[in-house]
Amino acid sequence: MTSVVSGLTGASVMPADLPQPVSAVSSVTVATAESAVSGDPIASGVSDLPSAPNGRGAAASLLGSVASVDASALPAFLDANRAKLESLLVESPAAADVSRLWKLIDPAKQKLLIEAAPHVIGNLEGVPYAVRGRANSLDLKQTISHVTTRLRTEHGRAERVGLQRQLETLENVRKALSKHDGVTRTLVGLDPSTDAKASIVVGDLATARYVSVLVPGMYMSVGEQIQDWAKVAQEQYDLQTGFLRRVLGPRGSGGAPGVAVVAWIGYQTPVLTNIGGTTLATQGADSLERTLQGIRAIRKADQPFLSVFAHSYGSTAALMALERHTVTVDALALMGSPGSAAQSVAGLAVAHGNVFVGEAPMDPIVNSAFFGSDPGSPSYGATPMGVGGAVDPLTHATLAGSSGHNAYFTAGTECMRNLAMIGIDRGDLVLAPGPYSGDTVKTASAR
Repeated sequence: MTSVVSGLTGASVMPADLPQPVSAVSSVTVATAESAVSGDPIASGVSDLPSAPNGRGAAASLLGSVASVDASALPAFLDANRAKLESLLVESPAAADVSRLWKLIDPAKQKLLIEAAPHVIGNLEGVPYAVRGRANSLDLKQTISHVTTRLRTEHGRAERVGLQRQLETLENVRKALSKHDGVTRTLVGLDPSTDAKASIVVGDLATARYVSVLVPGMYMSVGEQIQDWAKVAQEQYDLQTGFLRRVLGPRGSGGAPGVAVVAWIGYQTPVLTNIGGTTLATQGADSLERTLQGIRAIRKADQPFLSVFAHSYGSTAALMALERHTVTVDALALMGSPGSAAQSVAGLAVAHGNVFVGEAPMDPIVNSAFFGSDPGSPSYGATPMGVGGAVDPLTHATLAGSSGHNAYFTAGTECMRNLAMIGIDRGDLVLAPGPYSGDTVKTASAR
């Protein structure tokens, strides 16, 4: 775990500065697309689409048009509209609208779309996660092949170094997708460029009753940390499923509710030279907002208990996303947080103010209020959670303590145990900070 622990001090980022959804335009586009499928065609042949009132509407209308174009004409249609296809990631329609539009496209055309634009389909919120996993795996395979071919013919030293670094990064993503104990891992986000981003889900994000999103801190590059970050997600998955079985007791004999944990490195993380500002945190908030909206949209009729576990600069990005009140989560845990503009849990879109804060001994970031607030202060209204070490009252296992700024996600710690309880909606079993001995353990709810 050393390599992942050494990098948990900042935020994560995907494409930056995207505009907010224009729901009125999106809704009209979806209605138009639905009418086209029922007999009023939007587009025919392979000519380029006319411009819509804005970029988002044009992007959404492309998906609607795909549903009405004959399968035999679809490849030429997609070639003619390549620019608009790529713009789906720049001016993204609302995830809920993408989800509805995708269902209008028959499976044969969906397959053609994946093959024609795996990077777009793999990263478009609202597309089913299994589909995104197939698209991103194809994109990963094709990019590895392309970079490998270029390395055979490239003679420039700097260019070869860059290509080799990119290839190593992509190979690490491929390795991180390996199953552990039979649990499926799905690549639901991938930017295979030199400045790579990736998100890997441990478990089934489409059906899990409990979903947790891990938001890391600075120095968390895909090339160096994606395997370790996926390992943290796997450890959370194992803890949550294990505690669910234990808490349910005989009721769990039919199988515990499903769990999914997202190892999210969804945007560029800061380094020492740019950690002092909130530019990257804003970009991270944009990306995380879209991720959370995508989960809510896909799970519209069967909402999971959705948690966000965020560390350091990544906690600032998460706070900024939840200050917008565009999407609500069910629980938020902050570790080593330098805060944000929000001055209390009341300013966050977190159900029932279900916010927890962990502060390790000798962590120089906690209580700093560097970005405007101190989530650990009593006035903030969050629930303190223990991270200093304890004896688990359920398993009687000795839990290690986290010390300093970078040990919150270490396996076997009280922090990881408490995060698992938060993730399965058992905040009442979160251990409070303080000295512990044997079974005399206070829960955070009894502080």
